[in-house]
Amino acid sequence: MSRIDTPAKLAGKTALVTGASRGIGRSIALRLAADGARVAVHYAANDAAAKETVAAIEEAGGQAFAIRAELGVPGDAETLWRAFDEHADGVDIIVNNAGIAGPGLIHEVSEADYDRVFAVNAKAPFFIVQKGLDRLRDGGRIVNISSGVTKVAFPGMTSYAASKGAVEVLTLTLAQTLGARGITVNAVSPGTIETDIHPWMADADAKAAAAAFSVFNRVGQPGDVADVVGFLASPDARWVTGQNIDASGGSGLGI
Repeated sequence: MSRIDTPAKLAGKTALVTGASRGIGRSIALRLAADGARVAVHYAANDAAAKETVAAIEEAGGQAFAIRAELGVPGDAETLWRAFDEHADGVDIIVNNAGIAGPGLIHEVSEADYDRVFAVNAKAPFFIVQKGLDRLRDGGRIVNISSGVTKVAFPGMTSYAASKGAVEVLTLTLAQTLGARGITVNAVSPGTIETDIHPWMADADAKAAAAAFSVFNRVGQPGDVADVVGFLASPDARWVTGQNIDASGGSGLGI
């Protein structure tokens, strides 16, 4: 049987991935680029890491450019889109991945810490989409990265969980609002993912305890999440919207 050649699913598309210099965001950027998209690699401060992500994409034959914008500050969405506009004249895929953790029981969370978590995790995605609507082409995709902590009680990350809950409700609202333009809006909720922002996983016992939450008895890898985002960003997901896809490896099924 002869080989069947199919074009890259995202050929000709432009994607924006926030927080794409490392971790889950970097893996998402690499996946979308591998599928043919030209990727805007957003980062807040780590210039070297962003350049490494762009270089990795280009070395693999893809296209990418880095844009810098601190999130969680006044005017962050406008700053981000101004930087984006220097490289592209429209966007097809927006992945709101950037976020910060907010550890602490409710009585340990200061008002300033709470405001910071919500500013980055909930407010920034809201206004990135709002300010990006004129740039987002009909038939586009929005994917918001939430978290498995919204599905179970996780007192140690109260403000973080609450901010991700806001993202999930925003996802539903946007799916209804933008459906007439053929734009799908979905969320992805990872479980514990092994990245450099979780240095505690260097402890074998701690990692084993985290792995035990999944039915597969392992912690997730960034690619496990990126592959789900890749599907939602593709034409294959044209009939999927307003959904929150659990990408936690079945974490908590036995609770």
